[in-house]
Order: sequence, then structure tokens, then C-alpha cells
Amino acid sequence: MTNKFAFATAASVFALSMLGATAQAQTEIQWWHAHGGRLGELVDEIAKGFNESQGDFVVTATHKGNYSETLNAGIAAFRAGEQPHLLQVFEVGTATMMAAKGAIKPVYELMAESGADWDPDAYIGAVKGYYTTTDGEMLSMPFNSSTPVLWVNRDALTAAGLDPDMDLATWEQVGEALDKLKEAGSECPLTTAWQSWIHLENLSAYHNVPFATQENGFAGLDTELAFNSPVQVKHIQTMGDWARDGKFFYAGRRNEGGANFRGGECAFFTESSAGYAGIKSEAKFEFETRPLPYWGDVEGAPQNTIIGGASLWVMAGHDDAEYKGVATFLNYLSSAEVQAKWHQDTGYLPITKAAGELTREQGFYDANPGTDIAVIQMTTNEPTANSKGLRLGSFDQIRGIIDEELEAVWAGDKDAQTALDSAVERGNQLLRRFEQANK
Repeated sequence: MTNKFAFATAASVFALSMLGATAQAQTEIQWWHAHGGRLGELVDEIAKGFNESQGDFVVTATHKGNYSETLNAGIAAFRAGEQPHLLQVFEVGTATMMAAKGAIKPVYELMAESGADWDPDAYIGAVKGYYTTTDGEMLSMPFNSSTPVLWVNRDALTAAGLDPDMDLATWEQVGEALDKLKEAGSECPLTTAWQSWIHLENLSAYHNVPFATQENGFAGLDTELAFNSPVQVKHIQTMGDWARDGKFFYAGRRNEGGANFRGGECAFFTESSAGYAGIKSEAKFEFETRPLPYWGDVEGAPQNTIIGGASLWVMAGHDDAEYKGVATFLNYLSSAEVQAKWHQDTGYLPITKAAGELTREQGFYDANPGTDIAVIQMTTNEPTANSKGLRLGSFDQIRGIIDEELEAVWAGDKDAQTALDSAVERGNQLLRRFEQANK
């Protein structure tokens, strides 16, 4: 009995040691991201799927707060020599990351050095272009890319005596609907998320007018803001008038208005296409996605909207074996199957052409009408110098300035021209500092 027990114990110890050796043999890849809630669960699913697909690497996904908090955490970690392998950075942080010499490893270099079977042309141009050099080299990996759309509470329209299938293509038509909703007693005819991104950045691209000079910053650091032109002023002043008349309800700078829409209080909601996951899971009413409205009297509109969301930046300072794992994971992340599921679950754009085609083949768009609107809106027209995106230094801080000035319009303290002129002047001061620091 004693010998058998000793043998069994020794065998158990040997087995445990082998398990430990196997675990140690796996190279860990740290991925810091900004997704909480349902999106965070889906990120965890991606990491789990990759970990189960092979035995050489294990990805650990860690939520670090909102976009700004995640970027700041990554910067602090790099200074301390404790940076993750992958850092999710929102699109407005692109110029900041590009200027962080020595802190990043460009994706195109990573893939070339790892020998990965990787095709940069597989990615949708309107998405990839945001994260490439002027020579077309990809600096970071697109991950969660979205574009703004108009979410419609069909039940609220019906209750107000409106046809839920009414044409809402233009802001003029939306304005007429807001009048009827207000007359019918609605306390929230329209709300929005991300006011600068939707109502200035995308508004400018959609109407093919510059948000800033130098191709919105793509052509040089000596760019100046230009979003105080007639198209932008008209739109912001109209929204200010709607706010004064109780037709536009301002809930906050980020996505605070989402709770009001998902709770059935609001008829219209301008938000990211990625609002789909939350709206689908929470809304107790019939809803649908419509294209972002445009002003019908602006020649050439609609052009195309631009992306929001974030990309994954590879941080410098790791060894070759770890970078091999990062490249393997990024290839997995970009596969048609993984991207199609992410797109269908979240409402984010499929970052590759193959993922979009697979989604269509699977019948998802037929079964869920409107879920392809974001893709169509982004890809129908070839992007122009005014509509390919923004690449501006210190843009997170500039957005804060814009938010302050827009809030003054919504409160009736400033007219649109005064507020936008002030935002341009204040923002340009930050651009000059950024230019000086990164010459």
C-alpha cells in the first residue's frame, strides 16, 4: 500500500510539473483595451478563441478604462518599462502615437520581421487609411472601427402620428419630424452621443468640407482648424435652436444619451454604428438604423462619413519571441471568421473585405436590415482630402475645447459662429505647441 501510494504521489507530482512546464512554454501577450460591458465580454471571447486555437501563445486581455484612461495607462506603463504588447488607442490618438518615437513598433515592420503571411490590401481602404503613413504603410492594426448613423425609435414615431417609414435622409426632413414629435409631447425628440465626432468631424467629411487645413492634418503638422465655415455654423446653430425649443436633448459629452434612447425616451439618436450591441440587448421597442442625415442644400453631399473607434498599437521593448506571438494574434484577429462575428455582434465595421463578404454570404444583412448601412455609408464614394479622416496632434484635448464651446451653444450662451470661432482659435494654440514639440 505504501509503495503504491508513493508511486501515485510521484506520478501526480510529475504530471503537475509537466503542466507547469507546458504553461511556462506558452508566451504571454498582454493586450490592454478600453471595452467594458458587453463589448468587453466579446473581447474576452476573441482572446479565448485565439488561446484555444494554438498552444504556443496566450493572450491576456485587460480592461484599462475608457479610451483616454487606456491611452494614459499605456503611456505611464511605457515610461515605467512595464508596457503591454498591444495597446488599444482611439482614432484621435493616432497622431500622438505616431509622434511617440521609440515607443511603438509599426505593424508593417512587425509583420515583415515575423514572416507572417499578411496582406495589407485585405483591409477596407476607408478604415486602413486612417492608420497608414503617406506611403501607405500600416502603422497600427485596425480593430474596432465604426461610423455614426441615425438610430430610430419606430414606436415613438408611430405614437406621434408619424409614418415610421418616413424619409429621414436629410436634416431638413429630420427637422420636420422633430416639430411633430415636440407637438405630440415628446420630451426627447433627438439626442446624441460624441457630439464633436458626429456633428463636426463627420459632418465636415459627409459634406466634403475641410475640418482642418493640410488635408485635415494628413499632409503636415502645420495644419490649422477650419470647422467654423458656413456648413458647420449652419448645422450647429440649427441644433442650438432645436435645444432651445426642446427638440434636442443634450445628455453629455460621451455616450450618456445612449441610456435615454435604449430606455425608450428618445425618438432619434445619432450614435456610432457600434451602438447596435447595446441597443439590441436593451431596447424594448422596435428600432432601426438609418444613414446619418445630410443637408440637402450642400452640393456634393453626402460624400462619406469617417471612422471612429480604435486600433491596436504594438509597443516597443519586447523580444522577438513575443513579437512572433503578437503577429500570430493579429493575423487571427483579422481572419474573416473572427472579424465577421465581431462585426455582427457589435455593429463595428468589418475591417477586411473578406469579413464583409462572409457576413453577406451568411445572410446576416438580410436577417438584420440596416446593419450594412455603416459599410455602405463609408464605402460608396472614394474618400477625398476632406473625407479620409483626421490626423491632428493633441486632438483629445481639442475635443474637450470643442465640447465646452458646443455646450455654450446648447445652453443659449453663445451663437454657433462665436463658439466655433473660439474653438478654432483655442485649438490652433494646441496644434502649434504640438508642431513645435514634434518638428
